[in-house]
Amino acid sequence: MALILSLETTTTNCSVALAKDGRLLTMQEDMGRSYSHSERLHNYIARVLKEQSLTLSDLDAVAVSKGPGSYTGLRIGVSSAKGFCFANNIPLIAIDTLTALAHQVNNLDNITHIVPLLDARRMEVYSAVFNEACERLRETKAEILDEHSFAEYLENGKTLFLGSGSEKFKEICTHENALFILGALPSSREMIPLAEAKYNSGDFVDTAYFEPYYLKDFMATKPKKKA
Repeated sequence: MALILSLETTTTNCSVALAKDGRLLTMQEDMGRSYSHSERLHNYIARVLKEQSLTLSDLDAVAVSKGPGSYTGLRIGVSSAKGFCFANNIPLIAIDTLTALAHQVNNLDNITHIVPLLDARRMEVYSAVFNEACERLRETKAEILDEHSFAEYLENGKTLFLGSGSEKFKEICTHENALFILGALPSSREMIPLAEAKYNSGDFVDTAYFEPYYLKDFMATKPKKKA
């Protein structure tokens, strides 16, 4: 009997879900194109708890999307999750972002591979490869896209690409086996069954030492001068 709060902040989607025993109770999210986590995350958490007449002290665990993704988004989500867990003495669950994104795919026939792609600026993406059952076939990488990317998978069957990086790949990929779901972003909804399974198996991370999965070093840029 687990009541789990799931937080997804790795992309522009600020997403919060409250679930009991793997069943969604309520959620809030912003599928916009701009980052709003610092303004929305704690408001969303307060809303989902209030809707169910619950407080943070009622939670059995907090799950957080661990990355890869936006450096700032990851810091906000993970620091919030760790704070809730420390304050309420409950376990922290880390969910791989690309695995959760791959779980958005369902009821599609003849799909051999699922490739979630997250935009990492310019022609670079964070990617992983899964089979039709969402079992991982290849580790997560940061890679530069070109017309030959994922050729070994495309040659072996229908390959579905989804996520914020799929649009840039669609522009250069002409393979007949390539399929695309555009506009998909990681969501706390797909975290629910993954978090429930980890809770039931006792698969928790060390709250004190857990760090997000950045994959790449943070690159600071100078703000543009105002005209």
